Amino acid sequence: MTRLQQSRTSRLTRPSLAVAAAIAVTAGVVAAAPDAQTAEPTPKLSLIAASTSVTLDSWKEEPGVYLDLGTYLTSENGALELKVTRKSYKDPVVAAQILRDGKKTRTKALPAGLVKDFTGLPDFTRITLTDAAGAKVLETTEAFCPNNASGRVRPDAPANSKYPESCPTNPFTLGSVWGVENGWASNTYAGYYTKPVQLAAGTYTAEIGVTEKYRKLFGIADKPQTVKVVVRERSWEDSAGSAARGAAKSTASGHDAHAQHGGHAQHDAHARHGAAADAPAPGAATSGAGPSFNAGHGPYPSAPPALPWALKRKSLGRQAVTAAEPGDGPGQTDGSRQAPGALPNAKRPTGKASVPDVPKPDLRSLPAYGITVSDGYEEVPGRDYLAFSANVWNAGPAKLVVDGFRSPGKEVMDAYQYFYDADGKQVGYTPTGGMEWDPRPGHEHWHFLDFASYRLLSADQKETVRSGKEAFCLANTDAVDYTVKNASWHPGNTDLSTACGSENSISVREVLDVGSGDTYTQDLPGQSFDITDLPNGTYYIQVLANPENRLKETDHGNNSALREVVLGGEKGARTVTVPPHHLVDAN
Repeated sequence: MTRLQQSRTSRLTRPSLAVAAAIAVTAGVVAAAPDAQTAEPTPKLSLIAASTSVTLDSWKEEPGVYLDLGTYLTSENGALELKVTRKSYKDPVVAAQILRDGKKTRTKALPAGLVKDFTGLPDFTRITLTDAAGAKVLETTEAFCPNNASGRVRPDAPANSKYPESCPTNPFTLGSVWGVENGWASNTYAGYYTKPVQLAAGTYTAEIGVTEKYRKLFGIADKPQTVKVVVRERSWEDSAGSAARGAAKSTASGHDAHAQHGGHAQHDAHARHGAAADAPAPGAATSGAGPSFNAGHGPYPSAPPALPWALKRKSLGRQAVTAAEPGDGPGQTDGSRQAPGALPNAKRPTGKASVPDVPKPDLRSLPAYGITVSDGYEEVPGRDYLAFSANVWNAGPAKLVVDGFRSPGKEVMDAYQYFYDADGKQVGYTPTGGMEWDPRPGHEHWHFLDFASYRLLSADQKETVRSGKEAFCLANTDAVDYTVKNASWHPGNTDLSTACGSENSISVREVLDVGSGDTYTQDLPGQSFDITDLPNGTYYIQVLANPENRLKETDHGNNSALREVVLGGEKGARTVTVPPHHLVDAN
């Protein structure tokens, strides 16, 4: 399939933020330095504004203004940490605050029903805009993802935030961890989780405050921030606006992914023809927006990128200072570079293969989502296809590590699965099939064979149609459950350009880390299901992990997931109805 295909979108960029003498903002790593101050077990949260004024753009071609106002939630005297879970798809999402006092940890349950999904705290901020005459023109609330773009607010704060860099949007997410590191601040801009508002060019005054229920819940002072907002109308044809054209246009209207069939777009994952692209929400050209290594996939948008250009100016009366990181490109002096791919072993393994008694991965399938009917585009006109997104994830407690090694002159790499002890030392390996190079435009990387299989089953759950897609480049595209044992909150191998090798690669390492999954969108002929001649009625999309059991894992009994669909309509105008999957009413 084309993974658009196969490239990545920006999830987050990290702004710099100054409150003390200087601020350093870096991309997160797996471990963080100990909190500098833990005098009190309950974190003190405050709403601050990075600047007294911002300039926002309204594009003539796609009118609307995104309210990136540069306000942040800070956490002092400890980190704000929330654990968000659901026991199963039959159970509601629940959230709890994790309070740490030295070695002691206690859990405080948040009110039932407060959080309904994993995208953040709903209705966290209230925004009121008045025009130059003092008349109210807008009042709205926005959700807040604590994992949003963030930075330190004091020099003795931990150098890196331990928390993930986004809030997951996959409808079948099982668990997430949200947090604002001690001495850090997270942008309250809702990005993808909000809609642009219609504002005429002019000057406005914005008042931003935390809503009452969260002030009471977290003990936040009632101190709204006031920001001057200048809205300017621009056109993509303006020379000054050309740099921001792609970001603004794709956010407002989405990409026609199929039009990008020929190569790696800046964003998008594992292909999605005709679906809304995962483009970053627009920021001003001076925002320093750039690619980040944690990207969203499938038809659902990623976490808000939050691009507050105001942080390049004076912040809170002091001069903001950015700290460049190795690997940063132009406009990326904040650590928002792409993560390097994991390197394979220097040479193929030798000696006797063995499967030691050590922790192994546990591959599980999520129910299919993003289910639609397509017409085959221009490749196979006149046919009806059932398109869908599928995800196989790793519940751990060990990551899946597969190396491919190429023999001179051979077109297929020999693949090996590796095993590690509790100290991370490699203690065994086993042959596990192979990898093949896919030269088609939009692919152009190495696929691991037999990772998953997709099948359309009849009402009595007998196979009716099988997808032609059975080879995959493994990458950590979705945070499925970061509450499982050994979950990596900052996985590597998230970018296809680094994870899947090139045509002249002699070896490749592909990794599926604990807690993360790999989403593929199946919507091209040969990958989606051909339903042209199928009778109307009830069917099941089966997502099957490790179909030949070639990979060694802890449990082979949880590798299948079914999603019910009901086909209707007539040839050339087929329809699909997708009933809820227990409490998950999302497609």
